[in-house]
Amino acid sequence: MKISVDELLNEALKRGIDLEVICNHRLKEKLIEHPRIQKPGLALTGFTYHVYPERVQIFGETEITYLNQLSPYKKRKAVKFLEEIPISCIIVTKGLNIPQVLKRKACKEKIPLLRTSMQSSTFIIQIEDLLAELLAEKVVIHGNLLDVFGVGVLIIGKSGIGKSELSLSLIMRNHRFVADDMVEIIKKSPRVLIGRSTELLKHIVEIRGLGIINIKDLFGISSIRDTKRIELVIELIRWEDETDYDRLGFEENYYEIMGVRVPLVRLPVTPGRQLPALIEVAARNYLLKLKGIDSAKEFKENIDRALQGRFREEIE
Repeated sequence: MKISVDELLNEALKRGIDLEVICNHRLKEKLIEHPRIQKPGLALTGFTYHVYPERVQIFGETEITYLNQLSPYKKRKAVKFLEEIPISCIIVTKGLNIPQVLKRKACKEKIPLLRTSMQSSTFIIQIEDLLAELLAEKVVIHGNLLDVFGVGVLIIGKSGIGKSELSLSLIMRNHRFVADDMVEIIKKSPRVLIGRSTELLKHIVEIRGLGIINIKDLFGISSIRDTKRIELVIELIRWEDETDYDRLGFEENYYEIMGVRVPLVRLPVTPGRQLPALIEVAARNYLLKLKGIDSAKEFKENIDRALQGRFREEIE
């Protein structure tokens, strides 16, 4: 995954991260490939072995102070590595005055040069979090995402099966809405999936017969969440009389998203079934399993013990 410096700049400004452009060469061409930043202090002394061009280079007070105390000749020598390594971009922190030698070299080598008024430590935390999100593996899934008792529940199923109506029912039962129809999912870590709405459909639900509904406007800000970790998948399927559905819950099913296995519950849809209540129970049951309480497993163990006891009695 790669993003341009221009994409990083635009997204940072959207989120209130202070950045100004000093040298705007090749903002759309220069690519960032790694979420970790780098402080090239040693590179200024001539040791450039571990300078990674695909990372954002941060010049903080240490780097700028070091440059300022050098003689003009040594300053030019210190920044010479910028013509040897195709760095993606340089960001100067704390609103520091940028030495002319650094500014000239960056512009000459067409390296984007930016500045922030933020402290280095604060800026690094925010920019690394942003880069981790922008560079993360992503996928968009047709479904709905809600926060039910604190559990991120992704509802999937064929078009027209009632996902949006079910989501509306859950919202009216004081659960929180995240996304309808198109859920953008980000792989935050090897085991963590974060879901959110696409920008165009944010806070919006489409209900057949009613049209477009803005959940935030209709139910208030407490009824929505911008993002939520996906912890449980509910698949709505049409009821078929000849199908033998799971009645005991002994079998554990999973839904795989970008290599992450998420617990899956399949709910047959038929008139009269209280699906909002069933999803609430599924969420509560998931929370119980996190505490090590598995009702189906305990029931099976009780049956096994009872059968073993009966078998011993028959032998005796």
